[in-house]
Amino acid sequence: MTQSLTIRRPDDWHLHLRDGAMLRAVAPETARHFARAIIMPNLVPPVVTGAQAAAYRDRILAALPEGARFEPLMTLYLTEDTNPADVAAAHASGLIKAVKLYPAGATTNSASGVSDFNKVRPVLEKMAEIGLPLCMHGEVTDASVDIFDREAVFIDRVLDPIRRATPGLRVVMEHITTTQGAQYAREGGADLAATITTHHLVINRNHILVGGIKPHYYCLPVAKREEHRLALRAAATSGNPSYFLGTDSAPHVDALKEHACGCAGCFTATNTMSILAEVFEQDGALDKLEAFTSLNGPAFYGLPVNEGTLTLTKGAPVSYPAKIDADGDSVTVFDPGFPLHWAVTP
Repeated sequence: MTQSLTIRRPDDWHLHLRDGAMLRAVAPETARHFARAIIMPNLVPPVVTGAQAAAYRDRILAALPEGARFEPLMTLYLTEDTNPADVAAAHASGLIKAVKLYPAGATTNSASGVSDFNKVRPVLEKMAEIGLPLCMHGEVTDASVDIFDREAVFIDRVLDPIRRATPGLRVVMEHITTTQGAQYAREGGADLAATITTHHLVINRNHILVGGIKPHYYCLPVAKREEHRLALRAAATSGNPSYFLGTDSAPHVDALKEHACGCAGCFTATNTMSILAEVFEQDGALDKLEAFTSLNGPAFYGLPVNEGTLTLTKGAPVSYPAKIDADGDSVTVFDPGFPLHWAVTP
């Protein structure tokens, strides 16, 4: 029997679009299903000023197919030299919807990130004053901390002290991967929320390592034990307003993923909504899908819910391209490892 589900058009609250040929290749994949997305600023060089963010927004809009209905929500990359007044001015202009904090060296193109968190305290205080959210990549980079423990340690060593020292700071814990992350977000109050990716609802660390290394399942934060994946599933499908979708869809050309030192990132923009419908159906929570993809994020960011709708229809298995062409290079689309039965009609 065919089933159909219509929801408000979704948003993606954590997205990598890159630039140049890659931007032109992947932007249409997101715009097909999503109305808005928080755009990550970790280009080379990073997007650190309002003028750079405005120029990047223009390049994104130029890369969209004719007639596309998609709004890029721009962010600034936080460095130890960021000026609080510049951030406030960019926010006041309406251009900037968040500031992104990368611990230096934590992930792709994060070398310009923060090493000494005391140096960015004036920026965080100004952000708390004006209500501008801080999006945090939540991992410590201390070499003595095991990569599977870096999120939990970050919460204790960095995130909780920052929030205690800066009352009123609105924080998004991006791409949480642990039971500890889900619990902290749930109990953190109205000024705290967390995004959860599509792929972390599907894979655990066995998917990366068992039977040979699977580079297209390697991401940062790295997938954890099965108990953590199940905690994320419970959080995402709960309807709790603390959690919303941030795909962290991160395109890399196959030559750099299938490499002796492969890049971190899963490219999920193309098939995320079909995967999520499958996941929420598996967990008996299809009635909570709209909250996760379309309602909770706008509520936290103080933005209106999208007027348009998206319809998911269950039927025969849906096929998606295995790869996206990026000016002669290929980007592999995330494979959830199970059939997708929910087709998307924007």
